[in-house]
This record gives sequence, structure tokens and C-alpha cells, in this order.
Amino acid sequence: MKTRKRSVLAGATAIAAVAAGLMIYSPSQAGILDFFDHKADVTAPAAPAVLNPAPALGADQAPNYRGIVRKWGPSVVGITVQGMRKTAWADPSAGGAGGDPFLQFFRGLPGFDGRMPRSQEQPFRGQGSGFIISNDGLILTNAHVVRDAQEVTVKLADRRELKAKVLGADAATDIAVLRADVRGLPAVTFGDPATLQVGDYVLAIGAPFGFEQSASAGIVSAKGRSLPGDSFVPFIQTDAAVNPGNSGGPLFDAAGDVVGINAQIYSQTGGYQGLAFAIPIDVALRTKDQIVATGHASHGRLGVQIQDLNQALAESFGLGRPDGALVASVDPDSPAAAAGLQAGDIITKIDGATVERGVDLSTRVGNAAPGTRVTLDVWRDHAARQIGVKLGRAEPASADEAADDGESHGRLGLALRPLTPEERSAGRVDHGLVVEDAAGPAARAGMQAGDVLLSINGHPAQSVEQVRKIVAEHPKTVALLIERDGQRIFVPVSLG
Repeated sequence: MKTRKRSVLAGATAIAAVAAGLMIYSPSQAGILDFFDHKADVTAPAAPAVLNPAPALGADQAPNYRGIVRKWGPSVVGITVQGMRKTAWADPSAGGAGGDPFLQFFRGLPGFDGRMPRSQEQPFRGQGSGFIISNDGLILTNAHVVRDAQEVTVKLADRRELKAKVLGADAATDIAVLRADVRGLPAVTFGDPATLQVGDYVLAIGAPFGFEQSASAGIVSAKGRSLPGDSFVPFIQTDAAVNPGNSGGPLFDAAGDVVGINAQIYSQTGGYQGLAFAIPIDVALRTKDQIVATGHASHGRLGVQIQDLNQALAESFGLGRPDGALVASVDPDSPAAAAGLQAGDIITKIDGATVERGVDLSTRVGNAAPGTRVTLDVWRDHAARQIGVKLGRAEPASADEAADDGESHGRLGLALRPLTPEERSAGRVDHGLVVEDAAGPAARAGMQAGDVLLSINGHPAQSVEQVRKIVAEHPKTVALLIERDGQRIFVPVSLG
């Protein structure tokens, strides 16, 4: 599963019902590269994207898949990455823990097998897919495909292999932009995801399990899907077969225009089980434009945790229909808090656009520039009101960025997100932050992804901003109370 760290975007934690036993899975073995050391080397700006409306096919008309593959297959590339990646555990029997004093701290805990939690770097190789969007070698793929990559190679349909440079990656949208030193490659054309309808034909091309130029077909199963985790992307759901290695590959409509980037699947096995999700191409292109221009992308932040309404909730708040985004919590010192938003508010419109589900709000906020002023229609105490908010800036989403950004949270080295209401209920807690990744001092102390941070220096962990403030006030050490595998333990972290 991809891990992401950000202060909560509006609706970034919009709740989606997940069947028991299912997990979100990114169909690739690679992840997000810290792009701040890479500046965009733009020799020729890409032509503005033209979004073509999806064709109207009759019920008895099927798309020419053969023609689409023949024309656009050469635009699809395989991506191989190599680099070093941190691992969570070291084995003291191999001399890794030695006389580490933290070993005694963990020894004797239920489930402890003698290995010391410790960050180590191991070489890795990963595979994914991508596609050419300009004839000067610009390539789109997923950010998680190139995570931690120190060397990126693209393999063309004619079997040529080229080194590629990562111009930038954005974990919030899971989009990365590469440039290969080659000219004259065929570039795809873009469709308009807004005109897609459930039931429309789609075609995926990529390199599942390393099998390049594999095509799989299906239909649009749903639109505007909000997935668990820290994302504001309104995913396109399809039943086209997508597997590990398909990440970053294009999703074509019946006319042969790219409408999405294959990114995630739901699976009990890690392989395709009928649920695939693609990032709409218009979202990807907005991110691409920012990366090409500046080397990174920025997103608006409201600072609330939201969930979708059901009929029972709607009636309890005095609404006749379950439309709107219910504010579950408001981050302290956030734009939402400054504007007066409260837990229990229901946001029904943003700048006049109807909010039916949480993803409608999170998409509008996440795609807005920091500093944008928006007007929210809010239902509170059985009455409607309007609240103006100036959006903040979403935090960088990768743990590596947090470790290097010089802020207090970066000094701790934890990528955190709030617990969802479902997670709070399952864990029988009313507060806490999920550790999505650990680096720096926290990793050295034994923290790892999946831990739940319950308190810091005796203060209940309520928000990322609160953790930052406490760390800033205690420059030497902090004590973290965490829950791991049903056990609660204190972990001392030396900040140096």
C-alpha cells in the first residue's frame, strides 16, 4: 500500500466503505521519488493539452481495440527503477543491533522476535508503466513508480532502452513527470474524463508483471470514487484487468484518447480482482503543468477531516437527502478553524458547486492553488449559512520531504495522518494519528508504518500541527505512546 503524509486536505480522508479483508494496492513495486533535488530542465514547453470529448457509440458498436493498440502502443513505455530503500528491521544475531540500548526496551514485548526495529537501506528494483505525452520525450507515470529511484530506465515499444530524468513527482495526485533524451516519439492524445459515462468502453495498455505492451479491455464501472487514504483524486473505476506493473500506464477511451492513468486496485491477493482505479487525465495534466514549470506541485488545504453522509445521518442533522460532506474534525490552526468551521457542519456547496459527496469537496480544494478564497455553503443547527475561507497550502506528501524540510515535524521524521472514524471505532479510541512512514530519529527509535501515535509527551495526539508544536518545544527528546499489534508501548525519540 502506498503511504502518504500530508496535513489533511478537505475531504482527503473522505470515508469509503471497504469490504472486509480488502486492501488498497498500488500495482507496482516502486514508489515516490523526493523530487526537490531535481529541477525541471524544460527545453521546449509542451503544447497545451486538448481534451477531446468521448465518442458517442451505438449500443451495437464496439471500439476498434486493434486499431487503438496499433496506433498508440508505441506511445506506451515500460519503466524500470533502481535505488536504495529503507527497511524497518535489523537482526541483532547478524550484528545489526549489537549493544543498542533500545534492544532492551523492546525485548520481552509480545510478538518481539529478537530483531531490533532499525532503519537500514537495501537495494531494490521496481517496474511500472508510463506513456509519452510530447514528442520531445516527456513521459507521465505514477509517483509511486519512481519512489526512491536513483536510476530510471524507460523501455520503448521497439525495445530500445533509455535513461530518464525525474522532473518531479507529486504524491498527493500520485503523478510523476519524466524526460528521456529522445525526439520524434509518438505522443498520445487526451480525452475528456468529464464526458465519460458508466458503461463506456476503456482499454488499458501497460507492463503487468513486466510483460510489456499488454492490453486489457473493460468498461467504466463508476466515476468520482474516493478511496481510503490521503487523496483528493476523483478516481475512475473500471473492470479492465490491471496488475502489478500496470501502474502509470494509460487508460484509453473508445476513440483512442487517454482519459486516465492506471494507479490502484482493490485486492485480497495483490493481483487483479475486478476493481481497478485510474487518475483522471485532467487532474494529471494540471499536476504535470506545475511540475514542468517549477519542479513540484502545490495544492490547497482546508484542514478538515470529512465523511460522506448516509440517510440516517442526514435525517439526524435535519436534511432530507444524504448530500454533502460532513465535517468529522477540524485541525487546529488550519484555514477551516480560522474561518469558524466546526465538527458537525455539513458542507453542501463550494463556490456554488454542489457537494454531493466528500470527494466533490476534496477535489475542488485539492486542485485549487494555496491562497485561493472559496465560499462554502454550510448546514449547521438546522440552518444554512455561508462561510468564506482562504485555503492554505497542503504539506508535502512524502516522508523524505518531511525529514528534510527543516520543520519540527520533519525533525521527528514521521509521516502522519488522522485516524478515520472507522479506524477510531475499530480501535476504540477517540484520538490518534496513523504512522504512514518513518524516517530519521523516529525510524532509528524503532517507529514504523502502521503504528498508531496515541500521545506525545503525555498529550493526546490530535493533529499533525499539534505534534509539530510539541516537538518544537522539546528539541532534545520526546516520548511517544504508540499502539502496535494491539499492544501499547512508549518509545523515546532522541531528536539530537
